[in-house]
Amino acid sequence: MSRIGKMPVELPSGVTASIDGGRVSIKGPQGELHYALPAGVTAAVDDNRVVLSRADDSPEARSLHGLARSLVANMVEGAAKGFRKDLEIEGVGFRASVQGQTVTLLLGFASPVQYTAPEGVKVEEQGGTKITVSGADKQKVGEAAARIRAFYPAEPYKGKGLRYAGEYVRRKVGKTVG
Repeated sequence: MSRIGKMPVELPSGVTASIDGGRVSIKGPQGELHYALPAGVTAAVDDNRVVLSRADDSPEARSLHGLARSLVANMVEGAAKGFRKDLEIEGVGFRASVQGQTVTLLLGFASPVQYTAPEGVKVEEQGGTKITVSGADKQKVGEAAARIRAFYPAEPYKGKGLRYAGEYVRRKVGKTVG
């Protein structure tokens, strides 16, 4: 039995789960999320908990069992509290602005870089140098933050660029005259 897969997923107050065939739906204050279970994995709502089980003990079924349980647990957490990623902008003249779902980044290029966040992801900026990406779907939030960061990742010589909040950028020594 998968150690992760056999643990039930507790549903906090305000979050409901429904299973329709091989599809799990989680609804909460932050939004509604859906997941199609892989073949060989089944789910049931029992006593305010979601319990996942598998059909056989093949290695593939065991790994999918743990994966499905982790994804359902992330859906429950996202529907209840949501997820967020914070980005910081470092560099002279580097800044961001948000209008609706579009993020405009001034990163020292000839023209501003624009990124449109996917549906279900909310992007905010504070002071022009901090960006917060939030939403109910952990994958969408992480992917949106990674795509924004990929426009100008923090470089090791001056530390300029976009980085996650708290990310350590290992600095290198530049060229020396001699």
